[in-house]
Formats: sequence, structure tokens, C-alpha cells
Amino acid sequence: MKNNQSFKGKLSLKSGHTFFGEIFGSFEPQVGEIIFNTSMSGYQEIITDLSYTDQIICFTYPHIGNVGTNEEDLESLSGGCKGIVIREITKITSNWRNKEDLSSFLKKKNITGISGVDTRKLTRILREEGSQPAVISKEKYSENKIQSLFDSFGDLKGKDLAKKVTCKKKYNWDEGSINIEKPEKKFKVVAYDFGVKHNILRLLVDRGCEIKVVSAKTPPEEVLKMNPDGIFLSNGPGDPDPCDYAISSIKVMLEKKLPIFGICLGHQLLGLALGLKTEKMKFGHHGANHPVKDLKTNEVFITSQNHGFTISESSIKNNNNIEVTHRSLFDNTIQGISYKNGKAFSFQGHPEASPGPQDIRGLFDKFIKNMSN
Repeated sequence: MKNNQSFKGKLSLKSGHTFFGEIFGSFEPQVGEIIFNTSMSGYQEIITDLSYTDQIICFTYPHIGNVGTNEEDLESLSGGCKGIVIREITKITSNWRNKEDLSSFLKKKNITGISGVDTRKLTRILREEGSQPAVISKEKYSENKIQSLFDSFGDLKGKDLAKKVTCKKKYNWDEGSINIEKPEKKFKVVAYDFGVKHNILRLLVDRGCEIKVVSAKTPPEEVLKMNPDGIFLSNGPGDPDPCDYAISSIKVMLEKKLPIFGICLGHQLLGLALGLKTEKMKFGHHGANHPVKDLKTNEVFITSQNHGFTISESSIKNNNNIEVTHRSLFDNTIQGISYKNGKAFSFQGHPEASPGPQDIRGLFDKFIKNMSN
């Protein structure tokens, strides 16, 4: 099925910059925080990653859509980004797994795209001025309506989006990676869903975990009744600071000395539960080529990243209970922490990748080891 219909459109940045192009996918005007992603492949996984909720993605790679979309590469069944900005959408899709072209896929998910944009210029603006609200609309959409969208959107800082995307009720996850035989289930893991990616859950199943996914607001008492061997804190969108319900639950788990593994938003929430602070970054880390250094072994890993908030450097200086385990080699920001008084650790990037390199998947094995001991 192909949806080649398009209209003249525009991308309006709150700072006043305007780019013109062609609208595709959904034709509804969309507002969100615009960021840039440097990944060269994996656009379907990126678009359906719930960590991009209320965001518009500018892809720096010029050709997007060349392999179409399929039913296996979804990182969530519903939700994801608000819109995408690309240099050129390919007219022909070619892949043995292709089920639907990108434009039709976006239309079904009510995601608006705009092509024909100078993404190199746009990326330079975002690097210099920072991520900011933006609107994708048809070209004739009035400035008053665009301003109304900006006013209604506000800013991602202070927004709790985890409660917006979390599951409505708990469920079991039993699907592992393709072509990998499922091992015997040895560990019960409760995964707090703040916007969890499917591939994280697959990798835990691959390692013998029985997964129970619970809502972000599930009380710790209810989780403890499940007798978990470990707690997983998932990725997710928005500002971690207002997620007080999650922070208080994590504090209980720390007191019980349960093994804890956090990724992305889960990493930030663990930090907040341990008394650290978080802050918004100028333009964040979004891509699949980010070098990260393990401070203990001096190994360098190429990692997948997607976050606009980070643990504050100043807040960790006087905290003797926390060890910084990893740092970004792009800007030296904190990428990993470990709690010295228990089996709790976290990583800011995405060791599950999807898309991206698999260099640092060993962190999943560390979680398994912590539960084994």
C-alpha cells in the first residue's frame, strides 16, 4: 500500500526560523520539541520509541524510508514521536520484510512528516540555539494558530510524560529475540514501564527472565508481593523530576536491597532516588554513534543514545554512596552510576540499541549476575 499524497508545508521553530517543504503521512498540524538524530538506519524503531513522545525528530541522514516498514521493528504498539523532518523521502521501498511504505505507516499513527527541508542547516540551528518547540503544518496555516500551538505546548521541562505513556494494567512479556532459543526461566523481574522499548524486554527474556511489566504508578508494596528477583526501570519520555511516585517507589526497592537496573529515564530516576539532581541539556544526545567510556576498565563503547535530560554533575560531588561508572566522550556527561551500598546500577544510553550498536549489551549480563548472587 502506498500513500504518495503530499501538500506544501512548513516547519516553524519558536525562535522564528521557518523551513518549507512537503507534508506527508498525517496532515494534521503537530507541535513538539524538535531534536536531531544522527542515526543512519533504524528509522522505524526511532519513530516508535516512546522516549520521543511530544518530540519532532530531525533525521540528519538524508534518505529516509528506503526499506519501508514492517511488523517486527516496532518499539511500541502505539505512540512515539509527533513528527519527523527529513531531507528526502524515498519514492521506492525495497526490503524483503517491507509491509508498508513510510508515509502510509505515519498516516496510520497520526504522525506528520515534512520532506525537502535543509536538515543540515536545521541541525546547525539546533546545535547553536538548542532544542526548542516547533510546529509542522500546511503552508497556509496561520501564524496565530501556530502561536496557539506553541502556547499550549509550553516546554518539556517540568512535564511528566511517563504517566502519559505507561501501560494501563500489568502484563506478562514472553517474547525473546528472533532466532534465539528461549532459555529456562530462572529470574522473576518486575519492569516498571515508563515508556519501555520492546527490545529491552526481549533481551531480558533471552537471559532467562520471567517478565512482569507494571504501570509507572504501581505501589512498591504491590510489586514486592510478586517476590521479584530484580527490578528493571525502563526508558521513557519527559522530565524525570516531577515523577515523584516513581522516585518514592525506587527508594523502597533500594531499602530492600533488591537488584535494580535502570536505562535512560530509569537511570535518571534512580539518580533522583539516591539524592542526585537532573538538568535539561541544550540539545541532548540522540543517535547511534555515541562513544562512552567505562571508567573502571577504560574500554570505549559505541552506543545508542536518546535523552534530553542528564544527571547534574554538581549534585554528585558530595555523594559518597554513588560511583560514576561511565562517561560520554562527546561532552563528559555522566552516562552510568552504581550504588555502593547495594546491587543497583543504571546507564543513560540504550544498551539494547534497536537501532544501534550492541557494544554495551553486557550491562544486561551484569543485572543477571546481580540477581544470581
